[in-house]
Amino acid sequence: MKVEIVSGIWPPDVGGPATHAPELAAWLRKHGHVVEALVTADHAPGPQPYPVRWVSRRLPVGVRHAEVVRRLAARGRRADVVYATSMLGRSAAATALTHTPLVLKVTSDPAFERAHRRGAVDGAVADFQDTDGGAFVGALRLARDATVRRAAHLVCPSSFMAGLAVSWGVPAERVTVLPNPAPRRDEAATVELDARPALVFAGRMTAAKGLRVLLHALADVPEATLTLVGDGEERGSLEALASQLGLERRTRFVGARPRAEVLGLMAAADAVVLTSAWENFPHGLVEALAMGTPVIATRVGGVPEIVTDGENGLLAAPGDSEAFAAAVNRFLGDEELGSRLRTAAAASVARFDQDAVYGRLEQILVEAAG
Repeated sequence: MKVEIVSGIWPPDVGGPATHAPELAAWLRKHGHVVEALVTADHAPGPQPYPVRWVSRRLPVGVRHAEVVRRLAARGRRADVVYATSMLGRSAAATALTHTPLVLKVTSDPAFERAHRRGAVDGAVADFQDTDGGAFVGALRLARDATVRRAAHLVCPSSFMAGLAVSWGVPAERVTVLPNPAPRRDEAATVELDARPALVFAGRMTAAKGLRVLLHALADVPEATLTLVGDGEERGSLEALASQLGLERRTRFVGARPRAEVLGLMAAADAVVLTSAWENFPHGLVEALAMGTPVIATRVGGVPEIVTDGENGLLAAPGDSEAFAAAVNRFLGDEELGSRLRTAAAASVARFDQDAVYGRLEQILVEAAG
């Protein structure tokens, strides 16, 4: 089977798709399939044992989108199936031209994401489903629904997201809940974090991640340090906020890092933190737990499908820096709690075995191609 993988982010970018797409490509090749990838990137991606074609993010938005469609249409004619982890609308448009079967990995509501970026709606993704929003939001929903219904199959990392997809008119039998697999502990580089207690965030620095809440919470957690891994449009404003809050000596923005180093930072941390305003199924939490590190996160989207409050981490309400600070202080101030959560962390994600997860995804791709 020849698979064309589409991803909007790719190493050295940090984030779930940037991990998932190349990892899946390697797994599929190992199991005898032919793989190519089409990605957007700031610079030419590093060499891989398969073709990775890229479209520059520095192109104007409309030009960039058109170029993705053009290139994917050209490559899609030679593929048995296209698997898109992002750029869903562009993937649907290109495969409609070539009649190539399409499998989409749906990790968010694209209509909500666009409406929220434009300031057309407030609140969380669950609230958005019943919000009027006017003609603009209605048009975004129509485009979203047409995109997901075009696919032969949808893969959703959480039951929460799968339920939303079905509500958009996708038949339930064409939707599968399939999280990304957990990494092995030996995939992590050895990293030292000298200042303690040490908190780590890893991901895209976007509004959805609620990192302003995290920085305000850190101001109420005496002595704790925070390492922020990744980049994004909010990085500059977050660095400025850390300075305004007097946190320069306790925060470290390290930018994008190789995956082994990110896992190593997670393994070295006392806790991995996530203050997202909305989420689907943040794979970074699975990675943290697989490294044996407890998680402190907001109770949004599919997060409770990964983190059980008081068992492998702690959960707090979104958008509330005081509540999040209280959770962090509780964790750091209770040695018995910390030890118990740490002991349970890795075992709690053992169900996300790589061969089981990617074996099921392989089956979905083969069925779609057939």
